[in-house]
Amino acid sequence: MFGIGWFSSGRDKAARDLLATVHHNIKKGEIKALITFVFSNREPGESAESDSFFSLVKEYHLPLVCFSSRKFRQARGKPFDECRIDYDREVMKRIEPFFQNLSVLAGYMLIAGPELCQKYKMINLHPAAPGGPAGTWQEVVWQLIESRAKSSGVMMHRVTPELDRGPVAGYCTYPITGGLFDRGWKEVDDRGIEEVKRLQGENNYLFRLIRREGLAREFPLIVATIKALAEGSIKVLGDGIVDAAGRVSGGYDLTGEIEAGLLEKPPLQTGEDNT
Repeated sequence: MFGIGWFSSGRDKAARDLLATVHHNIKKGEIKALITFVFSNREPGESAESDSFFSLVKEYHLPLVCFSSRKFRQARGKPFDECRIDYDREVMKRIEPFFQNLSVLAGYMLIAGPELCQKYKMINLHPAAPGGPAGTWQEVVWQLIESRAKSSGVMMHRVTPELDRGPVAGYCTYPITGGLFDRGWKEVDDRGIEEVKRLQGENNYLFRLIRREGLAREFPLIVATIKALAEGSIKVLGDGIVDAAGRVSGGYDLTGEIEAGLLEKPPLQTGEDNT
């Protein structure tokens, strides 16, 4: 059976929903794989959100490995960038007993250092289209607004030392103009981006709408991409992605499949609206 290691900080409801979606699709046989362990860089008691994530992991009877990056940094008394390699080496010791063909980073809020991402085949869920903004989902949304982008997307890519720029496994795109978006763009134009950030922040209508549309596509994309990897339709080879014949792939454009699925049914979620 294809073994998956799951990396997540468990920082919010989206992290729980992503795990729930993949676990659900494994249970119903859509994904021919097993999650062999879940790793988090937080420990119980560090945050209410991550504690809720850990409760979900235990509900699914998945092995949970916790190792606090915050406590590790504090014990060394220096910036995390200066102790990242040592931290990753400790992580590797802790996950070594678990079988895995692939590690999936879904809401993992640390950058994987070179030793970690070279030892394991890792793919990362990133809330932007190939070539789009790097960073957290919040940073991505603000960059889209500031650059007046006309479209965005979601991708799963190979984890490499270059942040959010590894070879793409699967992706989809969607427009962020027209329809409801026009109302949001007008508000930003009328108020100005700096005033919107200062007075509304992440509660801004356009910000929330872009996030909602991206998040809705993260669920089916992660399922479709992991399914393809588990079945061998695409493979992680070295630092790259290849198709079943071993040819270098530029990433599967799953936009049509994702959009068709969204019309049929909403993604599985564990509770209230994510926005």
